[in-house]
Amino acid sequence: MTPFIAEVVGTFLLILLGCGVNANVSLKKTFGSGSGWMVITTGWAFAVYTGVVVAGPYSGAHMNPAVTIGLALAGDFSIYDVPNYIIAQFIGAILGAFFVWLIHKDHFDATEDGNNKRAVFCNAPAIPNTVLNLLTEIAGTFVLVLAVLYFTDATLTKDNTIIGLGSLGALPVALIVWGIGLGLGGTTGYAINPARDLGPRIVHALVPIKNKGPYGWEYAWIPVLGPIIGGVLAALLSLGLP
Repeated sequence: MTPFIAEVVGTFLLILLGCGVNANVSLKKTFGSGSGWMVITTGWAFAVYTGVVVAGPYSGAHMNPAVTIGLALAGDFSIYDVPNYIIAQFIGAILGAFFVWLIHKDHFDATEDGNNKRAVFCNAPAIPNTVLNLLTEIAGTFVLVLAVLYFTDATLTKDNTIIGLGSLGALPVALIVWGIGLGLGGTTGYAINPARDLGPRIVHALVPIKNKGPYGWEYAWIPVLGPIIGGVLAALLSLGLP
């Protein structure tokens, strides 16, 4: 699998399972309808884990433009590969969101609240406040990218022999995303990923949904710009730390 395809597939799995749990909780007549925030944050953590397990060996499983930009600025990733990675991530996100809509089409039809339908795809703030909403996305992504920059392989102390973790190597980033969701996600829904929000938001605008409701484009720039700023700040801090 090429790195480009790996980023498409990894991001597709991330959104299929992540937006899928949003649909299970937000839409009517699903078995998980109304099951709450803990289910959503846990589902997104497992979605990250799945994407990283599949894409990690081939592309590093960025699945997030903010991660790609942050790694490039920190010198851990070729800046020339950044555009291809970001394009792949948006393709995967759009495809994943489309299949979430297709799988849950009957449940979209059964749900009257247009805001709940949009919530399957993209975020909206619990209390609109441009400065604080932007700050939240910056902070959440800063935590994510800084942690990614400091990931290390498990080693034995004397001769630094690497202990292979296999698929369990994807667990730390999943737990970090879970923690971000629980600790920082309650105000904006924690996009912490421009592709995760904008890709599905485009799908929401394009697919036929009965009583679709508002698109939320006035907020759409925050889950794009905020994560990029957070990723850049994390990279700059890592360059200044020993």
